[in-house]
Amino acid sequence: MDKFLGNKKAVMLFTLPSLLLFGGLLLVSVVFSFYYSTLEWNGIGEGVFIGLDNYIEMFRNTIFDKAILNSFLLCVFTLAIQLPLALILALILASHIKGEVFFRTVFFIPVTLSTVVVGQLWLKIYNPNYGVLNELLKMIGLEQFTQNWLGDVNTALFSAFVPIIWQNIGYHMLLMYTAIKSIPKDIHESAQIDGATGVKAAFKITIPLILPTIKTCAIFVITGSLKAFDMIYVLTNGGPVNSTEVPSSVMFNSIFVINRYGYGSAMAIFIVVECIAIAFILQRFVKTSPIEY
Repeated sequence: MDKFLGNKKAVMLFTLPSLLLFGGLLLVSVVFSFYYSTLEWNGIGEGVFIGLDNYIEMFRNTIFDKAILNSFLLCVFTLAIQLPLALILALILASHIKGEVFFRTVFFIPVTLSTVVVGQLWLKIYNPNYGVLNELLKMIGLEQFTQNWLGDVNTALFSAFVPIIWQNIGYHMLLMYTAIKSIPKDIHESAQIDGATGVKAAFKITIPLILPTIKTCAIFVITGSLKAFDMIYVLTNGGPVNSTEVPSSVMFNSIFVINRYGYGSAMAIFIVVECIAIAFILQRFVKTSPIEY
């Protein structure tokens, strides 16, 4: 097996069919979406070519502008909260704590649940009449803070962010945990001899060695935030008063609610280009050089 995997020509030969199929379908989808984005089309009749008018209208749409801002806010919150929490959990679990396998499984369970299930769970938590969150605030004497979390324009957006962040912490935690476990033991042993233990070892040895994995997680987090849709759709469907709209939800409504397939396709192309551009920038300019030890 090692000899076979070391043969690059053999590996390429067996992966080429899947690569061509996946790449072909992706390319065809993007090309057709771009073509549809140049049309005024309802998805049924004959489309009328209008050039880049859909793109011009898209950027003049204040709701879509708000949706773009919301997606960038989600990027900031996931990078600032989700990744650090995932890293801390991975470091703790990889330190051979008691019940390591149990806690690793528990933290990963939300990832295995469908978004609809998680969304319905948090709808019950946020319910203004019998939700766990408001009831807990009442129990500890903070009744003045109880409110309709998903129904108030001032709290709906950040309330919708919480389930998204919560559900995916376990996914990034597992990636980082696996990377930490793959670090040779002799490196940690050498660090201990030199007096690097605990937090110092984490910052000087562990984290620098798993920087490529952290960068991969950051790319997943950013692109996932930019194309977020399902959780927002389940929780608020873009409301109240468009305060929780994201580009994918505006695209969905444009295509399937008001039947403007060309206009929605322009938004789809924007989301694809945006994700590819940011992923390229991170890969190109964020360096993950190995540590000098």
